[in-house]
This record gives sequence, structure tokens and C-alpha cells, in this order.
Amino acid sequence: MDDNKKYVLECENLGIVFGGLAAVNDFNVKIGEKQVYGLIGPNGAGKTTVFNLLTKVYEPTSGSIKLNGVDTKGQTTVSLSKMGIARTFQNIRLFSNLTVAENVMVAMNQNMKYSLFESTFRLPRYWKEEKAARAKALELLSIFDMQDFADVKASSLPYGAQRRLEITRALATNPSLLLLDEPAAGMNPAETAELMHNIGKIRDEFGISILLIEHDMSLVMGICDEITVLNFGMVIAQGTPAEIQSNPVVIEAYLGKQKED
Repeated sequence: MDDNKKYVLECENLGIVFGGLAAVNDFNVKIGEKQVYGLIGPNGAGKTTVFNLLTKVYEPTSGSIKLNGVDTKGQTTVSLSKMGIARTFQNIRLFSNLTVAENVMVAMNQNMKYSLFESTFRLPRYWKEEKAARAKALELLSIFDMQDFADVKASSLPYGAQRRLEITRALATNPSLLLLDEPAAGMNPAETAELMHNIGKIRDEFGISILLIEHDMSLVMGICDEITVLNFGMVIAQGTPAEIQSNPVVIEAYLGKQKED
């Protein structure tokens, strides 16, 4: 990679140890602006642990993480969100009793300019900010053609729509890096194809970088610019989709070593 290139995310020798065992060890990755990057590997390879390290759910035992050139050491999950990182989860985490629009608006709270006093007594600036937030929520929902469901409870949405809502809510924090943890899980082929289109649309319209964990190889190979493969917490391959597909070490990690005749 070009050392003069501007990177949204830089991980150097990143690692974490649980009970004497390295869950992730010597993880290195650089993600450029407007890049869609894939993180793949067999179950238990350490992919979600990497996401938890990037978002400070876990504090790394070793190594460093830079977001837009700034070292994230000492940052919290909340402060990282303000710095420009957002994520979704394997298991959907929506506010089921809130409406679709309200779920998106919740993510904008950190940018609201009204005070607690103005909120409590519903003063004019409160209503002005809330109106602007709803308009922004509807704009974001329109990316996934979900604006007509704005006042529907999130719990009543079908599974695929709940996935799309979670991505929309993450976008509402105005990130420069979006982490998607198995976004196609539970989706049918048509929904996965639509998701692939929308990931590209998000990158192009918002100008953000995307790091995704995914087991659906058609999605990964179809949308990612570059891929890192993990196995037992270690990077075993990095490269373009074509390079990864033909890498014998990757094939062995997924399929097991073939017996010779």
C-alpha cells in the first residue's frame, strides 16, 4: 500500500489476551477513504473480537489503533462514536418499542443543541432541533426505501427491514468508518443482493469507509475492495477478492486440508 495514502483506520500489531490465551494476535490492517473492506474467517476466528477492540468494548493488550490518524488509546465507546466510528451487531439491537424514525433520531442525540432545561419544558429550540432530526431521519430512511415506515414500531418490521434500520441508525451518527457485523445474516438471496447495492450506495453518497464481517462469500467477493482473513486470531491472508479466492492457505482454513491419494 502507498504510505502517503490517507487512512481512515490503521491497526498495528493489535492483540488481546484472555486468561493467557491470545484471542487476537498481531493484527495489522489499513483501510483507505471510501474503501469497502472485508474481514472473514471460520467461526471463532476472532472477527467480532476485532470489532470489539476497534470500538473499545475491549481494551487491547498490545498494539495501536488510529482513526483518521488519531490514536484511540484511552478513548471510550462513546467518545469513539463522536470521533467517527459506528457499528452494527450480529444480533440486532433496536429499541423495539420506539418507532422506526425514533430509532434513527436516538442516534443523533449527541449532536442535539438544546439543553436539558429546554428539553424538559419543550422550549422553541427543542422543537426546532427535533423537527430537523426527524427530517434527517426520513432522509436516511429513504436510502433503504423505508421512509413510509417511519411511524411504525421497530418490533413490527420483518427481519430484513430491521437489519436495514440498524444500518440506518449507525449512519445517523455521521461516521467516517462503519463496521457491519454480518449484515446479511438471515437474509434471502434477493435481500442480500439489495444489501450489496446499498453498501455501495452508502460508500458513494456518504463518502465513508466500511469494514464488514460476513460469511456470505458472494457478498464479500462482490463488494469488497480488499479482504483480510483471520484464523485462530491470526491474519493468514490479505489481498483482493481474486487473490483471496485462489489462496491455498485460505481454502485450507475454510475446507480443511485435503487428504492425498
